[in-house]
Amino acid sequence: MTVTPDPAQVTDSTEAAEPTDPETSAPARVVAITEASGGLSGGELLSRTAVIVVSYDSAALLKRTLARVAEDSPEARIVVVDNYSTPTAREELVTLASSRGWEAVLPETNTGFGGGMNLGAARARELGADLLVLLNPDAVIARADLIRLAARAHADRLALVAPVLKDSGGRIVSDGIVVCLADGSMRSRRSPRPIPPGGTQPWLSGACLALSVDLFEAAGGLDARYFLYWEDVDFSARVLAAGGSLALVRDAVAVHDEGGTHSESGQSDRAKSDIYYYYNVRNRLLYAGLHLDRATQRRWVATAGRAAREIVLRGGRRQLLSTRRPLLTAAQATRDGVRLLRAARRGELPDVDEPLIRD
Repeated sequence: MTVTPDPAQVTDSTEAAEPTDPETSAPARVVAITEASGGLSGGELLSRTAVIVVSYDSAALLKRTLARVAEDSPEARIVVVDNYSTPTAREELVTLASSRGWEAVLPETNTGFGGGMNLGAARARELGADLLVLLNPDAVIARADLIRLAARAHADRLALVAPVLKDSGGRIVSDGIVVCLADGSMRSRRSPRPIPPGGTQPWLSGACLALSVDLFEAAGGLDARYFLYWEDVDFSARVLAAGGSLALVRDAVAVHDEGGTHSESGQSDRAKSDIYYYYNVRNRLLYAGLHLDRATQRRWVATAGRAAREIVLRGGRRQLLSTRRPLLTAAQATRDGVRLLRAARRGELPDVDEPLIRD
């Protein structure tokens, strides 16, 4: 499940803040791809591809989104993992998948985004897929763009590939993001805001990613402990650690209207869900515990309050006029995140396949 920076940070500036390696300050291995490799036709590439979607009570949404992708690219396998919510939702998903010829994976519990993607990837491999496309249920990608991603992942077996993400109005919502190691804040690569001292770590949005089965296995799949949000930041780091690269295909576009899977009744259009606030705040600190050195961890803990406030304000100030719940959620998430960071230091976190769900 993807997390994006504050929309105010995504500008129309043509200047890009180039991500740098945190150790050397050299340009990080994020490349812009403008050409796809030859050798296979588009149909042949798609026949080797599985599109994997993790659903949670999302059958109605998938009728509008995934159905379009499947109809546009019928050669691709469609694998839907239904994280269990209710018997009715499970029945709706099974009926939809059966009617469309999709493969349904049916875990008995809610495995989270990362755990669900791992289950979907395992089933895709069993079905003979060589290329994987990890797609949010609220994202849509056209045939030509899907072929461009598959071509790039096929040509470079160690590349994690992403398109430019736009909303349905055509506004760019993600074309490469970095996390600032000084404080864990996010920057669009097009943001004019300065990068704090300490370097950055690049990552690609999990709303739409393509990669080879080889790379998925080399990186160890997604870390299910995050449950929701920050898995894509973590996975990008693990791809780089495994010797892979991050590739942004600038002539491929996916449409992603963020929030289609986690909205709550009574919210304003901009306000986020309680789930969004909790896991974004908590998992920032979980990521620090898993990937960063002690000195950097201390900086992220010291700036945790400021970071939590920034995450809450992604939902706008108006929401706070009617409820203080987002602030209380952020406080709980900060507390839980610090506990997980300390547990990571001691090597006491559960296995990577066990989701860490909010109490």
